Amino acid sequence: MDRTLSNFINALRNADVRISTAETLDAFNTVELVGYRDRQFLKDSLALVLPKTQDEKEAFDACFDQFFRYHEVDDKGMRRAANDDDGDEADEAEGGQGEGEGGGGSGGDPDAQQRTGKKKKKKSKGARDEEVADEDLGAGEMAEPDSKLGKLLMTNSKVQVSMAIAAAGREVDVQSITVFTQKGLYTRKIMDAMGLPDMQQEMAGLKQSRRIPDRRLAVELQHRREWLREQVRDHVEQQFLLHADAEGRRVREDMLRRIKLSNVEQRNQHLIKDVVFRMAKKLVAMHSRRKKVFKRGQLNVPRTIRHNMAYDGAIFDLHWKSKKVDRPKVFAICDVSGSVAEYARFMLMFLYSLEEVMPNIRSFAFSSDLAEVSDIFSRNRLDDAIAKTLRDYSAGSTNYTQSFRDFRKLCMDDIDNRTTIIILGDARNNYADSPTDILKEMYDRSKRLIWLNPEPRSTWNQGDSEMRKYSAYCHQVEECNSLMHLERVVNNLLRTVA
Repeated sequence: MDRTLSNFINALRNADVRISTAETLDAFNTVELVGYRDRQFLKDSLALVLPKTQDEKEAFDACFDQFFRYHEVDDKGMRRAANDDDGDEADEAEGGQGEGEGGGGSGGDPDAQQRTGKKKKKKSKGARDEEVADEDLGAGEMAEPDSKLGKLLMTNSKVQVSMAIAAAGREVDVQSITVFTQKGLYTRKIMDAMGLPDMQQEMAGLKQSRRIPDRRLAVELQHRREWLREQVRDHVEQQFLLHADAEGRRVREDMLRRIKLSNVEQRNQHLIKDVVFRMAKKLVAMHSRRKKVFKRGQLNVPRTIRHNMAYDGAIFDLHWKSKKVDRPKVFAICDVSGSVAEYARFMLMFLYSLEEVMPNIRSFAFSSDLAEVSDIFSRNRLDDAIAKTLRDYSAGSTNYTQSFRDFRKLCMDDIDNRTTIIILGDARNNYADSPTDILKEMYDRSKRLIWLNPEPRSTWNQGDSEMRKYSAYCHQVEECNSLMHLERVVNNLLRTVA
């Protein structure tokens, strides 16, 4: 049972539920108290010690239901022999396809037997040799199997087969499956652990027997073996979804974090949006904690002495040095012309997803003329605001000179030593004059001016790029064309705020 709980905790961690070593020990103690007999009681008890946040509680509920779900096998293929003994009533119930007294499941109709024989010819030679006996033998007395797996399959017990599949899965460590292409490998491993080689050997001997009951048993075991293979495949697929799907999702998300945003296909837009919000949520959790430290840190000696003067020098109240951290004021200036529109989309999405730790964000969009779009984001849903911004301000050829002039008119007086300015653009000014006096004024007034260029560094100073001029008046210049780059820039911004 300890192994069962360990596997369940691993499945929870795959589902992004954070579980520490101490919480794992609490879970073991909980199971020792409540046991596994009452499923709902077990779920409610573990829910008190493992998940912490609301998202983790939802993930826990889904993971528990899937992990401890009883896999009920489909017994239609298992009861083939029992149905054969029911005679004509079973034939009618199965739509005339059962095995009657005339043999071969054709109701004694020679024409039907001839049609069935033609169908058999389309199959492989090995399958044809095995199924000829099935046609000719009909219903009747059947021998008893000697192999362990054969006996299990002939019991017609769904519960025993389900338990055997689960036990064999644990024996071969099926929860270690990582990619879907391993499904066939683990299916074979589980069947071998259940005793398939011994049953195969028994079937080979039964097919060579002269006794009709032995040959009937060989045919029946063959059908039940194929039925069992389907049930084992289903079990492996369920284990893959439980243990490996989260890992596959993380691999896919890591790929989307690293890929150029301009190369993201339309069908993957919703996936990358999920990645953006998940990354933003992680940064919020990292940087929204209380910054003031109580009862620990560096002792503030002057303040401690001053506040204890009333006690004749006796130290009763200790005072500690604390550091106030201000939320950054962020001005985001985005080039939304066609060449960089996708980068602007995701940068705005990322910044506004961090509202809890960066509430003071003002956004500006330009292609030629620059305008503030903060009100659009305050009045509309995030996706709608981004779509409207790109639609209304992406026309016209890029003109950084005019955009900087518009920015100075709109809000240059609002920039102070708490302001961080982020400019997203390729710095291509279409060979227009590029004075840098306004950019220098922004540099002098602000705490930090960051330029994010989606183009590779090797192309920054080629053609109409003015990156060499602009970079001289920036505190930080970064190549930024993927979510990974954007996450690193924003994380550093939040980390260095003081």
